[in-house]
Amino acid sequence: MLKRLTIWLLIFAVFIANFSIAFVYVGFKLNQQYIAQNLCINRFKPSLHCNGKCYFMRKIKQAEDNEKKQAAKGSSGRMEIPFFQEPFSISFLEPTMAEKAAISIQTSAYAYSSQYLNSIFRPPKSVV
Repeated sequence: MLKRLTIWLLIFAVFIANFSIAFVYVGFKLNQQYIAQNLCINRFKPSLHCNGKCYFMRKIKQAEDNEKKQAAKGSSGRMEIPFFQEPFSISFLEPTMAEKAAISIQTSAYAYSSQYLNSIFRPPKSVV
């Protein structure tokens, strides 16, 4: 029950906010005789045949001003900051195949010389 009532109140509040001028007009038409006799500025000048239209125009102007204030109030509270970013791309280095380097083994004249003298150095003989 409470949820339904809340929903209808919110719908009614949105409706009133968007159609305030229509409600002013309906209120004027329903109370036109009272407005013409008691609230009209020109009520003491019946030759103008105002019939409360001056009061109605003043209320329409107030409703428009309130709508403008609400629109300005709603937009002034927020600040829009545009955000632009360059497209981000990742670039990888392509692997390159090293050219087959010619493996060069230096062939040098490796001259090993031994000064081993067989006559002087004799290996030991086993005594078993």
